[in-house]
Amino acid sequence: MKNYHRATLVGAVFVAIVGCQATSPSKTVGDNLIINQSDDAQISLLLAKQALSSSLSYDIVESLTVEVGPRLTGTDKDIIAVDWAMEKLWLLGFDRVYKESVQVPAWSRGTARASIVSPYEQPLVITALGGSVATPINGLKASIVRFDSLEELTNASPGRIEGKIVFIDHKTERHITGKGYGEAVGGRSRGAIVAAQKGAVAIVIRSIGTDHDRMAHTGMMRYEEGTPKIPAAAMSNPDADLINAMLKRDPNITLSLNMTSENLGIATSYNVIAEVTGSSKPDEIVLLGAHLDSWDEGTGAIDDGAGVAIVTTAAKLIQDLPQKPARTIRVVLYAAEEVGMVGGKAYAAQHADELDKHYIAAESDFGAGPVYKIDFNVNPATFEQVKQQHSAITLNGVELGNNQASGGPDVSMLPALGVPVASLNQDGTDYFDYHHTPNDTLDKIDPKKLAQSAAAYAQFAYMMAQSEITLRPVTQKKQQH
Repeated sequence: MKNYHRATLVGAVFVAIVGCQATSPSKTVGDNLIINQSDDAQISLLLAKQALSSSLSYDIVESLTVEVGPRLTGTDKDIIAVDWAMEKLWLLGFDRVYKESVQVPAWSRGTARASIVSPYEQPLVITALGGSVATPINGLKASIVRFDSLEELTNASPGRIEGKIVFIDHKTERHITGKGYGEAVGGRSRGAIVAAQKGAVAIVIRSIGTDHDRMAHTGMMRYEEGTPKIPAAAMSNPDADLINAMLKRDPNITLSLNMTSENLGIATSYNVIAEVTGSSKPDEIVLLGAHLDSWDEGTGAIDDGAGVAIVTTAAKLIQDLPQKPARTIRVVLYAAEEVGMVGGKAYAAQHADELDKHYIAAESDFGAGPVYKIDFNVNPATFEQVKQQHSAITLNGVELGNNQASGGPDVSMLPALGVPVASLNQDGTDYFDYHHTPNDTLDKIDPKKLAQSAAAYAQFAYMMAQSEITLRPVTQKKQQH
């Protein structure tokens, strides 16, 4: 099969797609196709059909969550995940599999307990935010001062806050794009800095999540040089509601907080990379990314085991074509995304001398929902050509979108370095029900929706690997946080 000529391949693909219905083309990938599509579009549709009928994407995420599970950056499980990825990619038969070291922060969650001690005694469900320091050994007790948002906290007078525990009560709005997360996450990432500058002894936020489960959502927080480091935690949404109900009855609420989290210095992790070597332009790269690390509360199924499975499956299907596409497909499973896109930044630095050879990049890091729209950030003068080139992807339920893509967290710094990107937008309506919680487990994944995303990535990657369109220069985009 490796010696097939292109004409033979295209003929085989055409037969596989249209079958006996050449005179009556269908509107779906499964049954099949518009006869006037280009050879490359026909092959992309075959890839989509294969992805939709394959269990590979689900098998990969099942393997990762069962055989590795939670894989917090800088821990032993992080390295077990790296070893798992190296073996999995090798067994899948990629042309090249390797890893690149990355220095990452190491942190231990420890335990976290909280309760209201007056006026009504009630236990609370909390979790430490990533990177938080511990409380004093015997914990601390202080009055709560509530704010609707980080902005309200920023504008508050220190006199309201000094010696108290700040409570940021910013609710995350549900949306297909997940935009409510971006509106609320500042309280998690910068809340401790602002609260400490105004004299707070700790901060507890409403979880950045859209669920009503009594589970707290973790996630990375930050400190700032010259500002005291105070303990930072998130409480479950039902407990935030409980505190609001208490505040209606009595403005003076005392909270007891005890946390044993600890920063452990610097550890070594790895970006794991696999390649499908291009047939005629092997030095030019179409990058498909996902991140291998996860938080330690669940098993990292939707964040980002699903992404690992999606991009790996897409590349594997292309790997198995009788004839490889022109450009190299490079799968990058990034280290330490959760703690500040460390792997993405390291990759950009380590590959600085070949970024001019990166034709385009995209990352899957938004769960296991179906892709509903594809956006690009390419040369505005050729954007319409790129959209037309991807018209076959619409048969997989994917809308052709705008030219304002960020590409995903670990590739979001690449447009500023001249690299075009695409965003294959997945339905995130329920993503933040499970994100960063103990509920991020395999049962939340619908295999059919996962396969649809893998199909979309396979189509995108193949068309870009074959493309003759000039994608540069791009519009520089701000890096995601």
